[in-house]
Amino acid sequence: MKAKDFIGVIPPVLSSFTPDGEIYEKGMREIIRFTLPYVNGYYPVGTYGCGPFMSVPEREKTLEIILDEVNGKVPVVAHVGAPGTHTTIELAKHAKKAGASGVGAISPFYSPGLPEQNMFEHFKALIDAVGEEDFPVYVYNNIHYSQNRVTPNLLKRLADYGLRGCKDSSFDLVNFYQFQEAVADYNDFNLIIGTEAIFMGAFDAGATGMVCGMGNIYPEVMAKMYHEYLDGHREKAMETQRIVLKIREVTKSGPTVPIMHAILQMRGIDAGYSRSPLIPIDENTKEKVKNALKKINLL
Repeated sequence: MKAKDFIGVIPPVLSSFTPDGEIYEKGMREIIRFTLPYVNGYYPVGTYGCGPFMSVPEREKTLEIILDEVNGKVPVVAHVGAPGTHTTIELAKHAKKAGASGVGAISPFYSPGLPEQNMFEHFKALIDAVGEEDFPVYVYNNIHYSQNRVTPNLLKRLADYGLRGCKDSSFDLVNFYQFQEAVADYNDFNLIIGTEAIFMGAFDAGATGMVCGMGNIYPEVMAKMYHEYLDGHREKAMETQRIVLKIREVTKSGPTVPIMHAILQMRGIDAGYSRSPLIPIDENTKEKVKNALKKINLL
């Protein structure tokens, strides 16, 4: 896969666990089967996929299950971000061998405020380990979780070195424009957004893909918005964008990932559970979520 082929609706797919916290293969396969008819790719084992809550072997097994179920129908860019460079590279090498289409990594977390050179050396080592034209490396900019911001200057340095993609979860269109300027010399660089919340503005600005958490629970709505936009039906796309924001509001009324598992169960999907410390929502919260979704005719 070339970096520019990773476009459209891309769920950061949920991982699935048993009540005891063990990997629940059936649940993961059900989530893929539920979403696959509507999506254009996957970005697994990241924030929504509880990647940081898993050991290296568990992350590898989870990716293997997802790749097997997807079976090459859409690209899968595996999230391999970890606190340390060694583990990041270990996960990236496994992803490449397992058949992923590329890898993405959040900035090293648990080491807030790293100097830019440290960040550059970290991603440089990742690019050296696995990066190829047909196996692109993406950087995942999420300062909220990593406490290490990818600056436009760092993005340019990495693009010069061989980075070919960026998932920008800054929720900041000004930052998105600055990133575009930073990589303007590279026609093969793919800059995508890490949220559905600003879909319209970001796609107007030139984004071609959105890594959308809501794609786990309402993939058909994300696909509807995407295709309305592509077909030039801006008013309809904007109406759908507003519905998407209402869905987000429901999922942000408590811990997002457990709420999503509960919504999938409401929709008839055996999605299992998230992993501790993310515990299932209580019955009161579940009832509020159900009523909120019914109010917007989504349940």
